Amino acid sequence: MKQMLLALLLLADDHPLSEDQRKAIALEMAENIKSASEQIEKDPKRISAYSRRADARFMRGEFKDAVEDYEKMVELDPSLDTGHWRRGIAYFYAGLYPKAAHQFEIYNSFDNIDRENGIWRYFSQVKALGKEKAREGLLKYEKDDREPFPDLYQIFSGKKTTGEVFLKITKADIDEEEREKRLFYADLYGGLYAAIEGDKDIAKRHLRRAVLNKWGPKAGFGPNYMWHVGRLHYDLLK
Repeated sequence: MKQMLLALLLLADDHPLSEDQRKAIALEMAENIKSASEQIEKDPKRISAYSRRADARFMRGEFKDAVEDYEKMVELDPSLDTGHWRRGIAYFYAGLYPKAAHQFEIYNSFDNIDRENGIWRYFSQVKALGKEKAREGLLKYEKDDREPFPDLYQIFSGKKTTGEVFLKITKADIDEEEREKRLFYADLYGGLYAAIEGDKDIAKRHLRRAVLNKWGPKAGFGPNYMWHVGRLHYDLLK
């Protein structure tokens, strides 16, 4: 009976990352929090330590604590306010949707090309105001953005489907690393969109692929952060 129960639990825990991988992430974040906290104790104005601790707290799912550290960064250096997209995402996951929407709105004055920011504002507006008003309030972009965001953004205005975006990526004349990168973003935002729409099974399928993507976890600062967002949201759906 115990063996059958264990087998059922293992099947239920069909996570894209192994237990060892998840433990390693948890240990790394705990160590980052500890070392950053020690630095803050020695120098309460050390912005880089608040930044590192906030990231680690966020990646452990401690969203309100992450918000607190991100806000402390802005308190110490107000020039960080408009460009602090990580604070916006932390606001979103902490359930502070109006604050999240405001963060992504002011970020647009900092960078009016980045449609990824516009997507997060849409998510925040859906939670704060509902889908209809969020779609009406989609930020307008006139300049080119990196692929696949011009196509992804059209999903949120109802002009394209997730399937059409994937088909274009599959057929694109690009190298495999670039294709893997585009597929990562398509799965991440396809999954987040499905989650916002209430399609939990579709969301989990996309987010699972985003977490399994080979490019995401090895990418630089911003993309790596977004890989963790996909991992966290997958866990929240489970």
